Amino acid sequence: MKEIPGPAPVDISELVRAQDRLSFVYLERCVIHREGNAITAMDERGTMHIPAATLGALLLGPGTNVSHQAMVLLAESGATAVWIGERGVRYYAHGRGLAQSSRLLEAQAAAVTNQSSRLRVARAMYGMRFPDEDVSTSTMQQLRGREGARVRALYREHSERTGVPWSKRDYDVKDFAGGSAVNQALSAATTCLYGISHAVIVALGCSPGLGFVHNGHARSFVFDIADLYKAEIAIPVAFDVAADNPEDIPGETRRAVRDAVQDGRILARCSRDIRRLLLPDADDDGQDWNVVQLWDGGSRNVAGGTSYDVDVPW
Repeated sequence: MKEIPGPAPVDISELVRAQDRLSFVYLERCVIHREGNAITAMDERGTMHIPAATLGALLLGPGTNVSHQAMVLLAESGATAVWIGERGVRYYAHGRGLAQSSRLLEAQAAAVTNQSSRLRVARAMYGMRFPDEDVSTSTMQQLRGREGARVRALYREHSERTGVPWSKRDYDVKDFAGGSAVNQALSAATTCLYGISHAVIVALGCSPGLGFVHNGHARSFVFDIADLYKAEIAIPVAFDVAADNPEDIPGETRRAVRDAVQDGRILARCSRDIRRLLLPDADDDGQDWNVVQLWDGGSRNVAGGTSYDVDVPW
């Protein structure tokens, strides 16, 4: 029998459990290949080896060239590749999801299609923005009102801090340059957060379109998650950039968000927040890694890969 060329496929027993893996590894301006069961990243400084079995998601930034064999190894190892802009401020495309399990996706779909559980998740999202307040009984209308008041106060606060005049959030998606400097910066910064959130969502195997606060758009869940960090990152960065009055407002804003994200480890936080929102009571023991089950009616499942040879009246 003719020997199959190349390294043997990774055995499932060699893989590290999902929660014990490196969450995200970001690479840019390098050549990505494989050596055995390790991903290699080579640039003018040398070659770095990354054990594929410990990798959750590989984020491919500008200037990366990735080989076919590297992509094969990622797929065999249950990792994903996401093509992004510098430091994640743009989302372009992704390969297979990081999770072999559909647990997060099923939890998202179940929660968003039930009014009470959807309200629970929405309240939890707003609760992250109001850590010192009880939102457990608030309606969506009340939550939107409180969030609107909070954001308007933040705009005023950063306007006073930076000396940038502020009247209101005003922008035209068809005329970006027609907005004021701070509105242009806010639009650019918010778009960066969308890219970061989108990259994490698809890496975890969730649906970008099944939102809890936002609805009816292919990126509704992306908008939901990005809003969790808008007050912390997008708003202060936008006012800082506008205060400097650069010639290239969107470019300077993207770079400023990149630096803020790098310092704040927002990718890891975003991953934890999504898990906590969708599976608040899960112990995340990783026992469902690469497990296929059969639906047995209601909320019951039975093991897959088993012959259920019983007499069934047809």
